[in-house]
Amino acid sequence: MLNFTVGPVMSSETVCAVGAEQVPYFRTPEFSEVMIENEYLIKKFAKAGNDGRVVFMTGSGTASMEAAVINFFTAKDKVLVIDGGSFGHRFVEILEIHEVPHAVIKPEFGHNITAEQLAEFDGQGFTGFLVNLNETSVGVLYDINLISDFCRRNDIFLVVDSISSFLCDPFNMEELNVQAMITGSQKALACPPGISVIAMSSAAVERVYSNKPKALYLDLKLALKNGERGQTPFTCAVGILRQINARLKEIDLAGGVQSEINRIGRLAEYFRKRIKEEKFPFEIISDSLSNAITPLRPVNGRSAYDIFTILKNEYGIWICPNGGELKENVFRVGHIGALAESDFDILIKAMRDMRSRGLL
Repeated sequence: MLNFTVGPVMSSETVCAVGAEQVPYFRTPEFSEVMIENEYLIKKFAKAGNDGRVVFMTGSGTASMEAAVINFFTAKDKVLVIDGGSFGHRFVEILEIHEVPHAVIKPEFGHNITAEQLAEFDGQGFTGFLVNLNETSVGVLYDINLISDFCRRNDIFLVVDSISSFLCDPFNMEELNVQAMITGSQKALACPPGISVIAMSSAAVERVYSNKPKALYLDLKLALKNGERGQTPFTCAVGILRQINARLKEIDLAGGVQSEINRIGRLAEYFRKRIKEEKFPFEIISDSLSNAITPLRPVNGRSAYDIFTILKNEYGIWICPNGGELKENVFRVGHIGALAESDFDILIKAMRDMRSRGLL
């Protein structure tokens, strides 16, 4: 199998080797050391600041999205959220369930947000802002500098879902005044799914301790308190957290976060150049691309889902399909995980063969 999805992705031999080991008991000093190192390296890579904290939730990215909403906001807040695809809309659904007052910005399909769209909400009393930085469903990377400036001038608490853009695109929590960043184990961390991560500024930590969400498992106070000793409040995905530790050290030894961003960026540029040279009947639908993913729409009436299915069943290659309204119209090719240019050559060769068979 060759995997070009955006999660789970191809893992390195080092990460796979850790996953093949027996899972140890975790209420030990040894596991606490692993978790303390995990927190240190996530803070370093996200540039969360010395006073920041990181919690590791056993659950998908959606678990941390919901935890962020209920720990940082209440019915007294007024939150602005970008709803530009299925993941942005998930934030909207969470806000609705927990009855947090909110308003929605809906960007044009495949397009970035604009200064004019944000300006409409200046001085309107918003206290929070939620954004899925890379709206993975349509492959749009939102302008975080534009959002940051808007939040600064309006004194707004900024929460960024960076699940598919962390380690792929430049990001600095302190410089951007981001109070909380969410990511997940199965994206550029290139580990199995099951762990989501919330990096917090000191202001976010204070807000967690001042709020009283109606939750047990998702109450971040418990995670923060246990994290002080390198532990989690409940039984965690021990094996994945050990794999994350191996992966974080792998990135650090290979030159750090900027080196990883550059590596993924080169793969994205290589793939986009190749499909243009081949003149495949695809259109890139986003006007603001993340390094993580290339969203493609067939322009000749072919089914995007059929392309996914044929590559999977006949070539042993996985690309990333879409669901809902985009199922037949858009597929995505990821550039994250343990991939090299030679892997993209294999994908290009398979697409070329599909074209020769009249399947593309």
